[in-house]
This record gives sequence, C-alpha cells and structure tokens, in this order.
Amino acid sequence: MYSDISPTQTSDTEHHPTALLTRTEAIGSHPTVLGDIYRDDINIAIWERELPDAVQHAVSALISEKPHYGVSLNVTPDNVREGLEESLDLVVHQTLINDIELLVNMFCCLFDLKRVGLRLTVIDKAMCPRFHTDKVPCRLVTTYQNVATEWLPHNVVDHTKLGRGSNGKPDSESGLYAHAEDIRQLNCFDVALLKGESWEGNEEAGLVHRSPAHDPDQSRLLLTLDFAD
Repeated sequence: MYSDISPTQTSDTEHHPTALLTRTEAIGSHPTVLGDIYRDDINIAIWERELPDAVQHAVSALISEKPHYGVSLNVTPDNVREGLEESLDLVVHQTLINDIELLVNMFCCLFDLKRVGLRLTVIDKAMCPRFHTDKVPCRLVTTYQNVATEWLPHNVVDHTKLGRGSNGKPDSESGLYAHAEDIRQLNCFDVALLKGESWEGNEEAGLVHRSPAHDPDQSRLLLTLDFAD
C-alpha cells in the first residue's frame, strides 16, 4: 500500500527535472519478471501473486499471537529457516517460513549474494509516511497482510521536492507529484524489487515510495530483504 490528499498543480517544465532519465515498471504474474530489474529503464519489478490459504492462516496466527513481533537477521539460503524457527513456531508458521525461505533463495540467486539482511515485522503504524528513495542497490518488499507499499512512477516525480526540498510541506502540497491519481500501490502478497539510489547508473532515479496510511484496526506484516553488509 492515502487519504486527504490535495494535489498541487504544476507545469510540465516545473514538474519533470529528471525526465531525461527514463524509468518505468515491469509487472507480471510469473516470478521471472523480477529479472527485469536489471534493465536500465526499470526501477521497480513487481511479481503479482496469490498465496495459498495455508500461508495466509499462518500470517494471521502470527499477528494474533505476536502483535509486536519483529526480527532482523543476516541470513543465507542455508540458515534462514533455522533463524526464523528461533522466534516462530515450526508447526503453526511452517508455510510462512517456507515462503520466506523461497524469497531469500530467489533474491540471493538473482543478485549472486551469499547472504541478505532480512526484516520481518508486524507494523501498527506508518514506518516511512513521507515519499522517499532508498540509499541501497535494491530492496525486496512484500506485505503478507493488509495494505502494501505506495510508489510513484518516475516520470511524475519532481525529485527536487524530496526531503528538504519539500520546504516542510506535505507531499500532497510540495509539488512532488501533480495528482493524487499518480500514486500507485502494490497489492498484498505482491513481491516487488525497488531499485535504489546506490544501484550503479541509477543515481537520482531510485524508486520513490512510502508506507501506506496506518489503519488502527489492522496490523501489517512486512518482509524486506536487502544486500547484507
């Protein structure tokens, strides 16, 4: 995966200072779409998927049993299961562990990594409510329950309005984007690769994204994978 957005209109000249850096998205229903992240013109690759009911039941059980759960690990494809089993019930959460192990293997294989930084967190507030880019080469994100990450296509963003460039104004008023309809959102269960500012050749073209607005009645379960230090 915002409400109460009042977009500010700007001219094309004002609104597209990085227009020469063409970036777009790759979206597909097969995991091979994630390989498109290597294309120079792609800064987000999205694998649209459904999860078996057994995984969804395991996720619901985790949030119910451990409403403040959070774990941060450096793992390899060989020890990720062991790492997660230290804090998750092997029987109740088995299908969730299986899915995370699969994603770790895919991420390591795609980027030829021996280990990754894994974060699995139950979220009851907006972690990064302002639009931003990440100072990383690439990050995998997937939301297992509730609303998912929001993002902006590169061609609608005025990058000079990010961070301090907003002059303290909300994103909806700073001129960062022109229309509320510009905001895109991942679906729950989607697996997305977000290309960051540290990817060689992608400077000033990292995917602009933010956490969704918090619903006080619904917690999220978010998994992120990063290149390990």
